[in-house]
Amino acid sequence: MTSSLARHVLCGLALLAAHWPCAAAPTAEAIASEVSRQMAATQSKGLALAVIEDGRVSHLHAAGQRNAQGEPLQTNTIMYGASLTKAVVAYTVMQLVEEGLLDLDTSIERYLPRPLPDYPTDRRYAPWSDLKGDERWRRLTPRMLLSHRAGFANFAFVEPDGKLRFHFEPGSRYAYSGEGYILMQFVLEVGLQLDLGREIQRRVFDRFGMTRTSMTWRPDFAANLADGYTAEGKLEPHDERSKVRAAGSMDTTLEDFAKFAAGYMQGSGLSARSRAELTRAQWPITTARQFPSLAPELPPAARRPDLGAGLGVIVFDGPQGHGFFKGGHNDSTGNLWVCLERSRRCVVLLANDVRAEAAFPKLVQFILGDTGVPLNWEYGPPITGD
Repeated sequence: MTSSLARHVLCGLALLAAHWPCAAAPTAEAIASEVSRQMAATQSKGLALAVIEDGRVSHLHAAGQRNAQGEPLQTNTIMYGASLTKAVVAYTVMQLVEEGLLDLDTSIERYLPRPLPDYPTDRRYAPWSDLKGDERWRRLTPRMLLSHRAGFANFAFVEPDGKLRFHFEPGSRYAYSGEGYILMQFVLEVGLQLDLGREIQRRVFDRFGMTRTSMTWRPDFAANLADGYTAEGKLEPHDERSKVRAAGSMDTTLEDFAKFAAGYMQGSGLSARSRAELTRAQWPITTARQFPSLAPELPPAARRPDLGAGLGVIVFDGPQGHGFFKGGHNDSTGNLWVCLERSRRCVVLLANDVRAEAAFPKLVQFILGDTGVPLNWEYGPPITGD
């Protein structure tokens, strides 16, 4: 049986068994053609795409260029993972929870040798001393930090005065916060005396054979490295990150992150219960858009009941059942990972050009069919045209 025919058979069996719509993956030729079409429409320089079917990598494709010299972007080219890092961190933390080293619902106070605001400013972390006099830090738990409910802005440096502060009661609403992930890292490294970079290397990268992925820069990455392109088409050299940052320091490749996506769907290294906890709706999301992260909440009648915060990912319910996704973005990077739980199908999109994000909704639709993934919430209103 050909791989294409097998996909159709699996899809048909799923339809009969579960009564949910399922679109078989397009052929390799069709994917390459659609990627080229969408890259031309968005004027993006480079885009890499992976397809996961039934929890296994079924297709890899890279197109365009990785630098100003016009060298080709390949499936093993080093690309910036950006906030896809957060999903890897959450997967690692859940293993620590299974081993009894951490409890998702215990105050971080239990794990720290002294009160959080008593720690001096350290450039690796956030200015915790700014919280002096505000005892709400004691209410924070790992579950809140991993589901973006700390109450912080995305980062302290975006505050008008550069100071860290609570904007709402910890745990009471969703508001994207990289600083919450940095605090999770602080608890692990200072409280539990773990090296987060080493734990991720051992528990995730080594487990899934991600040999060209790291939380910090490696010299061997330089030979096949992607620089980035901004919305204006300006070249941005790849940042050689020297510090582990739970909020987003990972360098990876399409091949490697596809391995993680497949392993994640299989739940390798976790019990079924722990794997399910990652993609369970921990808290409703009540804003019209993801950013700005402290946007006001919508009135209850205008909120989406199908959208929630998981641990390291965003979860949703759509025509093909429960799903989850995670984006990764900076001025010259656009990444997206979307998965459907029932069929164990995913698409991974890594772009070294932020303009490619405009094509992501159409590429997800092309690969997975009608999923209901709320990319308007992630990226804003849809872009018109082809």
